[in-house]
Amino acid sequence: MADRWATFDCYGTLIDWETGIGTELERILGPSGGELLRRYHELEPRVQGQRPDASYRDVMADVLAQLAAERGVALPDHERDALGRSLPDWPPFPDTAAGLAEAKQRGWRLAALSNTDPDFLAASEDAIGVPFDAKIVASDIGSYKPAHRHWTAFWEQTGADRTRHVHVAQSQFHDIVPAAELGLPSIWINRLGDERLQEPTRELPDLTRLADVLDELVPD
Repeated sequence: MADRWATFDCYGTLIDWETGIGTELERILGPSGGELLRRYHELEPRVQGQRPDASYRDVMADVLAQLAAERGVALPDHERDALGRSLPDWPPFPDTAAGLAEAKQRGWRLAALSNTDPDFLAASEDAIGVPFDAKIVASDIGSYKPAHRHWTAFWEQTGADRTRHVHVAQSQFHDIVPAAELGLPSIWINRLGDERLQEPTRELPDLTRLADVLDELVPD
């Protein structure tokens, strides 16, 4: 029988993206009560859409420069890559390693489909401590989610059976909506109590019951 595959978004789903990036934004640009992070969420997809061939390091630098300009802050040259320098230290969520390890123990193969660069994802994989069986990153394929290229590249690389494939992610916009467009079952990791844009197949608050729900969706 074909392998069972669970694909994951990494940042926001497995890694605490908001703490990592929000801390750096406020260190450089000052306290904002969450406004900087909210604005970052608006600007990043625009830059990715305009520059699909750009590395994620360059995307983050571009967005940071735009935020600094909006706030009237002179951004020193040595801070332009501050977000890229900080990313390897962004922490995994407390439930990440155990959730992935349990799924792997039950025979699931794990893949990361990430809007980042290979070195960033490798650093986060090391921090998590559970290796992925496949990795697709934006800077390797010249495309950013929610475009479908991450999924098609994954299928091309692995030959995965789509009927035994589940996508797991926190972002509705980047992941749950395109998964539905592709006809894939999805597990929405709704860590922040967000409103739905798209009905997922299942919803969880974290990865504690991930393996159980994966097994429900695709029995061994």
